[in-house]
Amino acid sequence: MTTFKIPSRPFDAVLCDLDNVIRFYDSSQLAELERAAGLAEGTTAKVAYAPEIDLPLLLGKITQQQWVESIVVGLAGQVPEVQARELGTALARAPFRADDVVVALLRRVRAHMPLVLVTNATLELENDLASMGLADLADHVVSSARVQAVKPDRKIYEIAAERAGVTMDRCLFVDDRLENIEAAVALGMTSVHYRGPADLRESLSFLLNS
Repeated sequence: MTTFKIPSRPFDAVLCDLDNVIRFYDSSQLAELERAAGLAEGTTAKVAYAPEIDLPLLLGKITQQQWVESIVVGLAGQVPEVQARELGTALARAPFRADDVVVALLRRVRAHMPLVLVTNATLELENDLASMGLADLADHVVSSARVQAVKPDRKIYEIAAERAGVTMDRCLFVDDRLENIEAAVALGMTSVHYRGPADLRESLSFLLNS
């Protein structure tokens, strides 16, 4: 675990990422399709998450279906169009689940202080949370697609802290991506580079053991 500025005093709000902290995707079907197409595993994701294709989706400027069509264009020359669309659709519709251990920890945290989800997400986020039974997990949800700012942009952190009702130096920020953690630290937040539930449990121990 890499931990930055573990506080000597309690923080007043928790700002938590969603993907790879709370939500995890199953990419096994996509991997099978890539193998069948003669592509290296991860090829579709590499195209899909290139900034010029991914950023419009995360800023809420295009729909998920439009994103799939952008993936099709990005895969041109590697596979036939029909196969490219199948790959893009498999990525966009990959099944996902919530980590029950992390969800339970966060529900306990919310009993003590504000909890805000801060995530680079699509316009489908609200439906996704509802499908996992997490529509009521947090006090607020700050989605990049709704606020038109993507982590590690300072703006999304400022919005999250404002909605939590605390100053940024009184926030604990939890994320799996180092660049997002470094941005939070630069803004004065206490931050935990998430690798597993133990990281979260350790940073919240003063709450959970009280």
